[in-house]
Amino acid sequence: MKTKPTGPSLLRSALLAISLGIATQACASTVTWDDIANDANTPADVLAYGMGPKAQRYSTLTDINTENVKKLVPAWSFSFGDEKQRGQESQAIVHDGVIYVTASYSRIFAIDAKTGAKKWSYSARLPEGIRPCCDVINRGAAIYGNKIYFGTLDAQVVALDKDTGKQIWKKRFGDYEEGYTMTGAPTFIKDQKSGKVLMIHGSSGDEFGVVGKLFARDPETGEEVWMRPFVEGHMGRLNGKESTPTGDIKAPSWPDDPNSPTGKVQAWSHGGGAPWQSASFDIETNTIIVGAGNPAPWNGWARTGKDGKPEKYDSLYTSGQVGVDPSTGEVKWFYQHTPNDAWDFSGNNELVLFEYQDQGKTVKATAHADRNGFFYVVNRENGQFIRGFPFVDNITWAKGIDPKTGRPIEVAGQRPPKPAEGKERGEAVEVSPPFLGGKNWNPMAYSQDTGLFYVPGNHWKEDYWTEHLAYKKGGAYLGMGFRIKKMYQDHVGILRAVDPTNGKIVWEHKEKLPLWSGVLATKGGVIFTGTGDGFLKAFDAQNGEELWKFQTGSGIVSPPITWEMDGEQYIGVTSGYGGAVPLWGGDMADLTKPVPQGGSFWVFKLPSWDKSVASH
Repeated sequence: MKTKPTGPSLLRSALLAISLGIATQACASTVTWDDIANDANTPADVLAYGMGPKAQRYSTLTDINTENVKKLVPAWSFSFGDEKQRGQESQAIVHDGVIYVTASYSRIFAIDAKTGAKKWSYSARLPEGIRPCCDVINRGAAIYGNKIYFGTLDAQVVALDKDTGKQIWKKRFGDYEEGYTMTGAPTFIKDQKSGKVLMIHGSSGDEFGVVGKLFARDPETGEEVWMRPFVEGHMGRLNGKESTPTGDIKAPSWPDDPNSPTGKVQAWSHGGGAPWQSASFDIETNTIIVGAGNPAPWNGWARTGKDGKPEKYDSLYTSGQVGVDPSTGEVKWFYQHTPNDAWDFSGNNELVLFEYQDQGKTVKATAHADRNGFFYVVNRENGQFIRGFPFVDNITWAKGIDPKTGRPIEVAGQRPPKPAEGKERGEAVEVSPPFLGGKNWNPMAYSQDTGLFYVPGNHWKEDYWTEHLAYKKGGAYLGMGFRIKKMYQDHVGILRAVDPTNGKIVWEHKEKLPLWSGVLATKGGVIFTGTGDGFLKAFDAQNGEELWKFQTGSGIVSPPITWEMDGEQYIGVTSGYGGAVPLWGGDMADLTKPVPQGGSFWVFKLPSWDKSVASH
């Protein structure tokens, strides 16, 4: 017979129970790989950019639905404060009742998800001479273990204690004075071969002629595990040593620049290809899938041999999607959307992983809505092209995508010609889409219920011409001039529901200003996105009917999220206009001048006083 503890024994037992409880609570508050892998199916948390390794931006929550979304009200809003009120492109993450949201100028805030009270904040000390291409933005953080991770505009990655904001480590990956920077959110993956969890991040800086690189790091120490460059001929690293070249070491797809003074400057030495958008991860095939950015310079003639035949020089491995081995950083497969990209179409918009049925068989694919105006479906097991079709109107640079080769069928005369002898610039051509794209970085969403993608696109065009150029460290390396213009008088932004199996546009919604916000799909049948003039809007996923909107005070250029807390569903979005459009947009920049700048995070819920909501 066991006796009950008394006196000191009882006190020791109580203290032990308390300590075990604290230990259990602390353990429960850390984020594991299983948590990240199951992010899409655990509505209490949003642990990754894209809301899960497949980046579908789909939630299983149904409390907010087509019947009651009109009742949404603000729960609270949080101001990022000070004078840094522009370019808020961040997708927040949520864990254990705390929201972590990055802000412009390499800042991050931890906010109580229930009350909107600040828990802590961290601001990177940025030096003079940073060179962000497209505003001082940051698109989000990542969480793993007891740490929060994000990148900075001076080409560093920072790890912070998620509970206190205290810096744990900081690692530099490039020279910011050369043009390296980081704007995308890191991604966590688990190498199925070694069992190691790795933090994956890319570099930004194509417009300054850097060589784009993808990195894998030890999340505890920040030490590099491997590095993979995305320009053919450059050497990778593995465990601190040279590993293998990307493609052919002789880089045949990058001839010497015929426009250089000696004719001997190898174009690949400043070749671009930066993977600046967040990666997706295919757990089943153990493959990191990420977009590779535009080649540098924009002027494609600098990457074309003296024979003047751009079709011979693809500028590998840029403007496409790459499957990468997480064990070694080796390229497993590559599919190029725009060979020898002369329009800055890039290729690193998000890669969404999804499955569909074709003649009774399950096809495992990536979906990608490219800046070049075409929507791509690619086999994610081997990188083979499946289909491509336009998702915006009036594409001029290509007639379509060859169904056999997967290469674009280019239209003659749409590559801007070289300047004539003695001229500073070449003859302008009108091109659509412009370099800001049929869709840019702002991510689309996929609904598992409708089987449709909800794509935030834009209808616009540009005058585009070549200019003389020379590489200078830290200088813009473009060799192109441009002015973006309206295509239609009634709208620029176009939200479209797209069927990936046949290219059919199921419905569309027009916006006067460019769409630069991401999209969220929910099982409640509601699609959320933000507008350039400041509204968070909700649409019926089936037919595109606008169901609700709320004015946040500044343009929304960020992806919304949703989560569940204490039995209630919440919607959150960052507000604060900026990004590439007001900097580069020509007529579009003029169109958006009236939009006020801002910096805040807004949270919405159904009102608790509503009896129909309370009884739900």
